[in-house]
Amino acid sequence: MESSHLGQRGLCRDRWNDPLLAVLLGVAVAVVGCKSPQQYRQKADEVGSKIISDKQTEALGRTEPFTIERPSDLLRRRLLEGQDLPHSSQASLGTDALEPIEHWPDESYPPESSSTGPDIAVEPNRPVRLSLLDALQVGAHNNFEYQSRKEEVFRTALSLDLTRNDFRNIFRAQADSQLTTDTSGDETVTDLASGASLGLTRSFKNGLDFSSTLALDLLSILTQGGSSALGLSSDTSVSIPLLRGAGRHIVTEPLTQAERDVVYAIWEFERYKRTFAVSVAQDYFGVLRQMDSVANARDNYRSAITSARYARRRADAGLITQVEVDQAVQRELGARNSWISASEQLAGRLDSFKSQLGLPPDASIELDPNDLVQLRSRSNEILETMRAASSDATSGEALPADAPVELQPASYEDAGPYEIDVTAAINLALENRRDLQVANGQVYDAQRAVVVRADALRAGLTLGGQARFADNDDDGSLSFEGGQYAALLSLDLPLERTAERNAYRNSLIDLERATRSVQQLEDQIKLSIRNQLRTLLESRESIKINAQQVVVAEKRVRGAQLSLEAGRAQIRDLLEAQDALLSAQNQLAAAVVNYRIAELELQRDLGLLEVNEKGLWQEFSPEEDNHDS
Repeated sequence: MESSHLGQRGLCRDRWNDPLLAVLLGVAVAVVGCKSPQQYRQKADEVGSKIISDKQTEALGRTEPFTIERPSDLLRRRLLEGQDLPHSSQASLGTDALEPIEHWPDESYPPESSSTGPDIAVEPNRPVRLSLLDALQVGAHNNFEYQSRKEEVFRTALSLDLTRNDFRNIFRAQADSQLTTDTSGDETVTDLASGASLGLTRSFKNGLDFSSTLALDLLSILTQGGSSALGLSSDTSVSIPLLRGAGRHIVTEPLTQAERDVVYAIWEFERYKRTFAVSVAQDYFGVLRQMDSVANARDNYRSAITSARYARRRADAGLITQVEVDQAVQRELGARNSWISASEQLAGRLDSFKSQLGLPPDASIELDPNDLVQLRSRSNEILETMRAASSDATSGEALPADAPVELQPASYEDAGPYEIDVTAAINLALENRRDLQVANGQVYDAQRAVVVRADALRAGLTLGGQARFADNDDDGSLSFEGGQYAALLSLDLPLERTAERNAYRNSLIDLERATRSVQQLEDQIKLSIRNQLRTLLESRESIKINAQQVVVAEKRVRGAQLSLEAGRAQIRDLLEAQDALLSAQNQLAAAVVNYRIAELELQRDLGLLEVNEKGLWQEFSPEEDNHDS
C-alpha cells in the first residue's frame, strides 16, 4: 500500500509566516541573482575610479581624468575603415566591433565612450597629416603599451579594494532542500528536509575575528508520522591573537602594502607617460631630420646631374679630360643612390613611427611640414649668424702661422635655458623623480616585512570563544537559557620555526637589496643628468661648428665653380666641395634635432616634464624655478 503524508499544513503555514524566517528567506532571495554582470562591472569601475582619484591626490597632489575605456572612434580604427586598409578580422577594429557570442553576459559591454583625442579627419585617398602635438595625443590613445599601463593601474586599484574587503562585514546566505523517497518498507515514505542559513564574518584591524551563523532547519515536513519541526539555531565565535599575529601593524600589513602599491602604480605610470612622450618626440624629430636629409640628397642629386652635364660640355670643348667626366658621372650615380637610400630610410622611419603611435604601418600618414620649416628656420638663423661672422673674419688680418695656438674650450656664454648648474639639476631630479620615490618607498616596505617576519617567530597564543543557541521548544524563538558556551586558550610554542626563520633571514636580505636599489638608481640618475647636460653642451657646440662647416662648404663650392670655369681647378675639386656641403647640411640638421631632444630628455630625467591625460606635455621653466627659489 502506498501512502504519502504531508504533515500538518496549518502549522507549516504558520511557520512560513514567522517574521524571522521571512527575513532570512528574503535575504536569501535578494542575494541570489539580484545584480547583473553589467551592474557588477559598473560597480567595479566606480570603486576602481574612486580609489585612483583618491590616490592621485595622495601621490600627485592633484587629480586628472582616468579611464581604461577606449573610445570606439580611435584614429587606428578610422584609418582602417576610411583608407580601406586590409585587416584580418573584426578584432582589428576593436572590442565593440566583435560579433556577440552565445551566452554573452553583458550586452552593454563595451560601453560607449566619447573620444578625447585630437579631431583628425580621415578622408579616402588623402594622407592624414600629424603635427607633433597631434602625435603626442594620438599615441596616448592608440599605443598598445600605453593602454596596458593604464589597465595595470586599474588592476592595482581593484586589488586594493579586495584587500579592504577583508576588513568589511561579509554576509553569507544559503538555502538547501532535499527530497528523499524510501520504498524499502511496506509503505513509501517521502521526506522533505529544508534548511537555510545566514552568516556574518568580520575581521577587525586589531586582530579580532568574529563569525556568526543563524541557521534554520525545517525537518520532516513530509514525514511518515505527519509531524513537523522547525529548528532555529545561532552559532557565534570570536578569536583574537595575543602574541604572534597580534597588533594592528601586523594584522593590517597586507592592507598597508596594497594602499602603497596603488600609489606606486600611479607614480610609475606618471614616469611612463613622460618617457613615452619624449620617445614620441624623439622619433618625430627623427622623421623630420630624415625628411631634411632627403631634401638635401635631392638637391645634391640635381647638383650632381648639372655638374655631369657641365663636365661633358667642357670635355667636348677639349677643356677637361674624359677621366674628369667619368668622375662627374660617378658622383651623379652616387648621388642618385644616396637620394634613393635616404627616401627609403624615410619611408621605413615613418612606418616605425606609425607603429609606435599604435597606428597601422600601411596607413597613409604624413608629418606636418610646418614643424620641418621651424626646424630649418632655426638652422637658417644660425647660418645667417655664422655667415656674418665669417664675412667679418675674412676681412680681418690673418694671424701668422707661427703665432701661439690658444684652444678655446666650450663655454656657457650662449647656453640655452636648460643648461643649468649640475648640482642644482641633480637636486631637482632627486626631489622629483617618481621612480626614486617608489624605490625609497620599497625600502620602507622591506622594513615592515622584517617586522612581520620577526613576529612569526614568536609563540602563538590565541584567545577564542564560542556560543550556540537553539530553538529547543520548537516555538520559533531562540532559547538563551539552554545555550552552550565555550572558551579556548590556544598556545603554540615556537619549537619548530625553520620556515619562519628562513623567511626572516630572507626579509633582511630583501631589505639590503631594496637599499642597494635606491643607491644604484640614485647613481644612475646622477649619471643621466650629468650626461644630458654634457649632451646639451656638445650639441650646442656642434650646431655652431656644423653651421661654420656649411658656410665654409658653400664658399668652397662657389670658389671651385669659379676656378673650374677659369681653368684653375679640376672637376674633382667641385665634386668634393659639393659632397662636403651635403655632409655639413645633414650634420647641422642632426645637431639641431639632437639639442632639442636633449632638452626634452633632461626634463624627463629631472622628473619635471608634466604630461596630462591627453598626452600633451608642459615643459619645465628653469627661469620660473630660479625665481621661486
